[in-house]
Amino acid sequence: MTDPRPTPPPEGTGSAGRTGGTSRTSLRAGTTRARRRRDDRPRALTPGGAVDGVVLAAMLGVVALGFGPAWGTTGYLLPALGGAAVGLAVAWTAAALRWPVLLTAGATVVAFFVLGGVLALPATTVAGVVPTPETWQVLAVESVRGWNAFVTTVPPLSSFPELAVVPYLLLTVTGVLAGTLAWRARQAAWALLPVAVAFAGVALLGTILPARPLVQGLVVGVVGLLWASWRAVETRMEANRLLSDASRDATRRLRAQRVRGGAVMLALGGVVAVLVAPATVAGEERVALREVVTPPFDLHQYTSPLVGFRGYTKDDADTTLFTVTGMPEGARVRLATLDDYAGTVYDVASGGASGVFNRAGEVIDTVATGTRSEVEVEIASYDGVWLPDVGELAGIRFTGERAEALQAATYYNGASGTGLVTTGLRPGDTYEMDAIVTTPPAEEDLATVPIEDVDLPDPKDVADAVPTKAAQFAAEATDPFEQLTNIRDVLVATGIYSSGLDNQPHSLPGHSAARIDALLSQDEMVGDDEQFATALALLARQAGIPARVVMGFYPDDREWEPGTPYVVTGADVHAWVEVPFEGYGWVPFDVVPDEDNKVEPLPRSRQVPKPPVLEDPETPEEPPQADAGEVEDEDKDDDEAESVDWRQVAIVVMTVGVPLLVLAAPLLAILLFKARRLRHRRTAPVAADRVSGGWRQVLDTATDLGAVLPGAATRRESARLLAEQPATAAAGTTTTALAHRADQVVFGAGTPTDAETAAYWADVDTAVRDMQRSARWGRRVRARFSLRSVRGADAPPLPTAAWAALTAGPRAVGRGTGAAAARVRDRMARTRRRTQRAQQQEER
Repeated sequence: MTDPRPTPPPEGTGSAGRTGGTSRTSLRAGTTRARRRRDDRPRALTPGGAVDGVVLAAMLGVVALGFGPAWGTTGYLLPALGGAAVGLAVAWTAAALRWPVLLTAGATVVAFFVLGGVLALPATTVAGVVPTPETWQVLAVESVRGWNAFVTTVPPLSSFPELAVVPYLLLTVTGVLAGTLAWRARQAAWALLPVAVAFAGVALLGTILPARPLVQGLVVGVVGLLWASWRAVETRMEANRLLSDASRDATRRLRAQRVRGGAVMLALGGVVAVLVAPATVAGEERVALREVVTPPFDLHQYTSPLVGFRGYTKDDADTTLFTVTGMPEGARVRLATLDDYAGTVYDVASGGASGVFNRAGEVIDTVATGTRSEVEVEIASYDGVWLPDVGELAGIRFTGERAEALQAATYYNGASGTGLVTTGLRPGDTYEMDAIVTTPPAEEDLATVPIEDVDLPDPKDVADAVPTKAAQFAAEATDPFEQLTNIRDVLVATGIYSSGLDNQPHSLPGHSAARIDALLSQDEMVGDDEQFATALALLARQAGIPARVVMGFYPDDREWEPGTPYVVTGADVHAWVEVPFEGYGWVPFDVVPDEDNKVEPLPRSRQVPKPPVLEDPETPEEPPQADAGEVEDEDKDDDEAESVDWRQVAIVVMTVGVPLLVLAAPLLAILLFKARRLRHRRTAPVAADRVSGGWRQVLDTATDLGAVLPGAATRRESARLLAEQPATAAAGTTTTALAHRADQVVFGAGTPTDAETAAYWADVDTAVRDMQRSARWGRRVRARFSLRSVRGADAPPLPTAAWAALTAGPRAVGRGTGAAAARVRDRMARTRRRTQRAQQQEER
């Protein structure tokens, strides 16, 4: 028995009521949708969608390879490739089931936390699979904080498993964005944008050494562009396909031709890359954030160890500070390298040639050459944040009860060889170092070696005597090395060593500008390593020679035998100067006065009781060190407290803002697209198009709010449906009037004025506002980010019963033709308008 009910038009059939279009583009889009089959599957379920998935997986796989140099091992592959797989899986499922944006975002978050344990943090899970509260806590914290830690940690990063959250999160988000665009967007080439952003992000998070530049360039560049070109052609062919055997044969031949052409282009690109790329990038260093980002802590909160130099010699001369086992012969224990002089104290600098402090682990990348030794240190009475180390570190491992806390708080500056433990070392702490020790060259070997030009921080508030004494001590030498040795020899030959002990000449502590000025202005220079090393460094800097001060410990050759444990006491403390030489690096120079130098007694005629002439002026200039330091530091702290550390503010903003921006990018893109669409409809150059665009705005708003509208319905039919559905019933009267007015403008003979179009849009805004207000706040939020109105033909079809009720009545005759009738009316309306315009031009 034949069903008397009219057959609804195919889903997605275009019409004037749906598209509101009066242009040729709108009509063509409507006819293209009309040819689609009712059972069209989402692209994710088609063979073409499978090709998209393979291409995206290949591109994300080579992007993940960029983490290799920074990670140091292959341990990054599981979180990185696993994250890409999770992101693509979520995007494929959302595209296949046509999930809205909010549901897709929620599924991404759930998948990230459920699978994050097994892929990125297996050590925090049960049996390596089941996540625990600790797993979720680390995932949440490192998703925000891990980006900064990733670029402030000394490579390789394999010693810090929690940092695996960064590649896992980055590839997960990239996979979701790229997959969603490839499987759901009309312009699938936009899927290359998140891949390119991730590619650049991995390069910035890595090191200056590239991973596999040739492979990455070929896959991301050549394969990505070929895929984008193929998708563009597929879209055009799909939009203009004809359902005939001849057209199918032509389509197959065209596709085969494009596959062959793409293969040829890929082969040519590979050959060009192999031949040209090495010569192009030879000697080039890429930019990496870890080379320019300053670590998150402020070095000024840690006191320079040189301030307490005199305390070691006076109070801890016979106290065991720590014991070093395995130290090679000729090696020294470095406490800190100081290269920033501010007139009061020689401090540790960070940034530029001074290097930066990064988190240090069990393995530290280094290019240093020399003897590799396993050195063990056991802390006795030493208590401080500066880490005693030997040579240049290739790795550090803490042992004992506080091993985990100390490992997480250890930072190392490879440029200066200085280690820092923010939690501080305590008696009983132990650690092992993989140290590389280089034997210093003989002084005669340096005479013909140029001194490197290193940009160290400029000294500030230098003593007044420094310029004069630098020229005087350097004599007439013009060679930098000869100037350096002349200045050093004068200090050693004429200086008198004294730490201010009872059996030594009077010597004030400190190395401020006043103390150095008093040292250099005296006929008999009296001081210890603290003053003489500072003086040599400042005099060398005055002569244009880069120099820095190092504080540390080394044994007396007569009291320590190589191969035995070195028991460090306060009497072993020293300070020396380092100068960089080409091919040798930083070479140490000692400036300890000869032991034979003594203070000459005053002549008998002058040995009469009287107040000491020299000491009275010195007392106000150099009060006890602790008092002077406290007053100046308080002033400095007050100034710093009143100012804002914009560098720290920027770091916090980047650390928190970048991940949030990445997560919010899809939502922002949807809002920007809808705002642009609304602006184009309001400002269309043709008045009829502005009215038609207003009606389309009403339909799109209703669709996003959940209304069911068939693509073949006319404007009046759509208005009747809107009035009957709960989601849009609040604006039923207004939408009916808007539909009638739009039909009058589109199919009428006249042209609406600007005032009439403005009044029409005012009613459109009212209808939109009424529909949104009648919906719940959750529905309103989802509607703002919904893609139902963007997909168009993917909107749910109207049920058969509803369509029959709609088309029933005396005016139902002829409406079954749907899209065909609408297209005829559109052509007639356009023809009338063109005729009217031609007549108006002739009359003019």
